[in-house]
Amino acid sequence: NSEHVGEWASFGPKLKGKPTPEQRVALAERKEKRTAMKQRLFEELNDPKWTEKKIEKELDRLMEEQEKAAERPEYLDGPSGTRDFYPPEMKVQRWLFDNFRKTAASYGFEEYDAPVLEHVKLYERKAGEEIVDQMYNFTDKEGKHVTLRPEMTPTLARMVLNKTNLVTGEVRLTLPLKWFSIPQCWRFETTQRGRKREHYQWNMDIVGVNHVHAELELLAAACQFFRGLGIGPDVVGIKVNSRAVLEAVLSKHGITKGQKDKSDGGDVFAKACVIIDKLDKIGGCAVTDLLGEIGVNADSAADILKALEAPTVDQLSEHIGGETEAVGEVKRLFELAKDYGIDDYLIFDASVVRGLAYYTGIVWEAFDRRGELRAIMGGGRYDRLLELYGGAKCQIPCVGFGFGDCVIMELLKECGKLPDFQESGVDYVVCAFSPELYGAACSISSKLRACGCTVDLMPTPKKRVAASFTYADQCGARRMVFVAPDEIEKGVVRIKDLRTKDKNGEAVQVDCPLDEMHTVDDLVANAAAN
Repeated sequence: NSEHVGEWASFGPKLKGKPTPEQRVALAERKEKRTAMKQRLFEELNDPKWTEKKIEKELDRLMEEQEKAAERPEYLDGPSGTRDFYPPEMKVQRWLFDNFRKTAASYGFEEYDAPVLEHVKLYERKAGEEIVDQMYNFTDKEGKHVTLRPEMTPTLARMVLNKTNLVTGEVRLTLPLKWFSIPQCWRFETTQRGRKREHYQWNMDIVGVNHVHAELELLAAACQFFRGLGIGPDVVGIKVNSRAVLEAVLSKHGITKGQKDKSDGGDVFAKACVIIDKLDKIGGCAVTDLLGEIGVNADSAADILKALEAPTVDQLSEHIGGETEAVGEVKRLFELAKDYGIDDYLIFDASVVRGLAYYTGIVWEAFDRRGELRAIMGGGRYDRLLELYGGAKCQIPCVGFGFGDCVIMELLKECGKLPDFQESGVDYVVCAFSPELYGAACSISSKLRACGCTVDLMPTPKKRVAASFTYADQCGARRMVFVAPDEIEKGVVRIKDLRTKDKNGEAVQVDCPLDEMHTVDDLVANAAAN
């Protein structure tokens, strides 16, 4: 009956995978309780057809039916498109972020941060972009229209303008600014491989430099990051183009920056950029149809697509009728990339425009050469964004990139470039033999931490000594400290190094005086040598 099933379920579920020491104890208790209940029911039923094995199968079946019938509360799952980071995932994330930070620091960048909540108007100033429709926006309890930030660049612009005289355009900070951040960003969009509704993004920006040296520095930093993780130019490439060159292409067909769409008042040039940015995803025919919706005829659309297929900067220059300043900048960037040793990553691609409306010059996009993943990283120059927010005097040149955590993690997994964190636990696990020795274990833990070590003091001693050592090994600890009465009476504590072997291949074990915990390393080294 239901009471029997409830009792059976109370013993806990069957565990999957290799159990921990604590789980082994729980499993033994579970087995004991199940056996006792089967024997009791066998006697109560007093029917030879109901063997203990059949009773077990029937109880398991009824419990499974009960579990299927029970509704799983929706709140136990995170919102769609979001992730939980358990300790193992946090180790990987911390490792990735540390590499972001190490690369940024090696190029002289400083870290900054800001609230995840921003004013909606900060993003609505850029009408015509998909990002406006993807915001997690709402009205707060004070009636303010706010949003979870979908990207960090407008926040950077706001912060710089707060240190700028809006009347004169003078920035009160020493230029150039070289800033980086790793914010969490939110966009309500379709989730797929490498794309979530929340993601972390490594942003690096240079403010106050109006030439390609800034782009070069950012691209060099990105290439160094890839190389540092063992991702070479055979795996990842960076497509480079100029939004200013595209502007010249579109102007041939009557599409100019700032031109208003008669149907809705939107920026036609910005809309065209968003459409062209989808070329790889939807193809030329669909792009032609969408361009037609904003007033571009079929012949013009065909010529635009032909320009986007130009394999070299020179051929694109010929298509638009001669070399322009924008073309010269792209050429200069590729020349300097050779000197910087990053030219093997860079590829000219006239079809790269980036979807965001605020880009004004050189733009780029890192991609997986196998073509299996979406863009890994993207960036470019945005010289007019601060003017848009701060006024005509705030013509402050900027360039930067955004590098999401989702796609690069997919790539690192596929390439086998993630490190093994199995032995990256604490320095010491300290275990008391009995509750009476817990005070001594506390004292030893305190002394080890005073030496700069990380220590996991087990709150509950294991029933078996072997289980304590197994726990320490599974936690990835370097050493195990077992606080036992015999050693404590002698004024020492026994320490087993789980990662260092002696000449016979056995784990090194030493007895360290309680008042000389700082000598453990020397004791282990001597024991290993002898």
